[in-house]
Parts: sequence; C-alpha cells; structure tokens
Amino acid sequence: MDSTSLIQHLKNTYWSVVDFTAIAKNRNQIVKVISSILAIIIVALLVIMLWWDRTPNAFNPFEVATEMSNARQQTVVTGYTSTATLITLSNALLHKPGGYLSNDVMPPSIWMDNVPNWEFGVLVQIRDFSRSLRNDISRSQSQSLEDPDLSIAEPQFNFNSESWLFPPTEREYQKGVKALESYLTRLSNPDNDDAQFYARADNLAAWLAIVEKRLGSLSQRLSASVGQIRINTDLAGDPNANQSTPTPAEVVTKTPWTQIDDVFYEARGSAWALIHLLKAVEHDFADILQKKNALISLRQIIRELEASQESVWSPIILNGSGFGLLANHSLVMASYVSRANAAIIDLRSLLSQG
Repeated sequence: MDSTSLIQHLKNTYWSVVDFTAIAKNRNQIVKVISSILAIIIVALLVIMLWWDRTPNAFNPFEVATEMSNARQQTVVTGYTSTATLITLSNALLHKPGGYLSNDVMPPSIWMDNVPNWEFGVLVQIRDFSRSLRNDISRSQSQSLEDPDLSIAEPQFNFNSESWLFPPTEREYQKGVKALESYLTRLSNPDNDDAQFYARADNLAAWLAIVEKRLGSLSQRLSASVGQIRINTDLAGDPNANQSTPTPAEVVTKTPWTQIDDVFYEARGSAWALIHLLKAVEHDFADILQKKNALISLRQIIRELEASQESVWSPIILNGSGFGLLANHSLVMASYVSRANAAIIDLRSLLSQG
C-alpha cells in the first residue's frame, strides 16, 4: 500500500470513529430527553390523580337552599330544601375535581377505581330519592297524576353510569338536573299549585324503607370482607313461604380481595349523600318529626353516618382478620352503617305510630 492510499485509509477510519461517537452521543441525548419527558408525564399524572381523588366538601342543605332561593328570587317553601339538596348533590357529582370519572376511558381516570365507586354510592342515593320524590312525595295519593318534571328527572338519573359516548352519561344526568330545577321553580311559585311536596309521615317512611334496604345490603357486603358462614334466614318467620330454587342451610360469603376497597368507597359515597339528604329532610319534615318525637332519632342517624366520613390515613384499605394485628376498615365502616340502619328501623316504627 503506497503512502497516498495509507493516508486515505487513515482518514476514512478517523471519520468513521468520529461519526460513530457523534451518533452515540446523539442517541444518549435522545434517551435522556425521552426519559425526562416520561418522568414529567408520570409526575403530572400523579399530581392530577391526587387532585381528582378529593371528594367534594360537605355543605349545609338549608344554607345552600337559602342561597339558591336568593339567587333565583324564589320562595323557600316546604320541599324546597330537599329538592335543592338533590340538585346540589347531582351537580357535585358532575362538577367535582376532575368531573364525573365513572365513564372515563383515558389515563389517569382508568387507574382511579376508588372515585368511580364513591360516585356510584352517591348516584344510588340520588336515584332512590328522585324515585321516591316522583312516586310518593310529590303525589297526594296513588291515583293522582305524577309530576311532569319528575317523570323526566327520575329515569335520566337511571341512565347507564358508564356510558362514554353516544350519549355520554354527563349529558343525560344534566338533563335530570334541569328537570329538577324546573320542578323547583314551579314548586316555589305561589301562583302555581300543580307542583307539590307532601311532607307526610307515610311519604318519609316510604323513602326510609328504601334507605334501610340500601344500608342493610352495604353492611352485609362490608362485613363479608373477612368471610362469613351465615345461617340462611330467607324464609324465616313464615312457615308457608316458598322460594323459586332451593338454597343451602349455611351460606359462605366473602368479598374478593380486589373488590374490598370498591365496596368501602361505595359505602362512603352513599353515606356522604345520605347525610345531606337526611339534613334536608330534617328541615322539610320538621313538624312531622317533632309531632312523632322522632327528631332526635333522625339526628342520631346523621351522627352515625358522619362518623363514616372520617379521614382514612392509610394509603390502602386494610383488611385485617377479626381481632388480628391489622385494622379492618371495612368492618369499621360496617359498624357505622349497621347502627344507622338500626336507627332507621326505629325511626320508621315511630313514624308509623298514630
């Protein structure tokens, strides 16, 4: 190889090494940039998740009703507070931090299962009260006509809670809110007597019967976090009773470990909504409750449910067994729910007395 060829070969080798080094440096820089972007995205998602994980603040139903009536220049009549509370709960469900998350299909919502379960607990109470409002409280008797606005609101809140598109759930629930607002406007108009709210003992007892069953079911599901062998009492008390298919004398119930936190937060959301509805009922049904000497019983129910809203300091819902070393948050929640359920049974008994 002559000197000219050798020099050219050395030049080519040198530039090849330089090119490889440059490529390696560029690749390292690209990896660093991508890693930084991913880290920023992860931190941003975590911050958003922490923000969206916050539940709405508690509110005073009577104060909210008063502010709403002043803003709309309406008169606070019997039933105004309960209806305004139902509207406020619905708006809180739709417009809380992050909005309504149960039907979201994008991150970070799809990773936040606790919030959708909390939302469903609130939604169940909204559905139950709107149904009772439509079928009982707004009607003087079984043969009377149902309110046109409530006949729209009640089925709207029963729309699929997880519909993402065509149509989205939020749009359907917003239609229900607008129907409730229309009913509230008519209810507060002294010149319009076709919208009514009958604060009677039987109407209140009818709604409490639904609440009683909801709390009873939640209590059983919460208690099943540790697994139980229960005696089948489905036909107890009636020797002539029958059922469609036979069931074992002893039933084993246990909540799957993946659903323990789901049940807990559903109960927590349901209790949160019930606290506000019961406080509204305390105002609208005050005369009936005082006459039946049942006001203290109602306040005790509210007190039990308020205890279920204490802060959860553990990052996860613990599921200790029985009297073990670890706490069992589900059993603590079940205790509050069960006591509230028992107090509702007593309250219904008081309301049924002449």
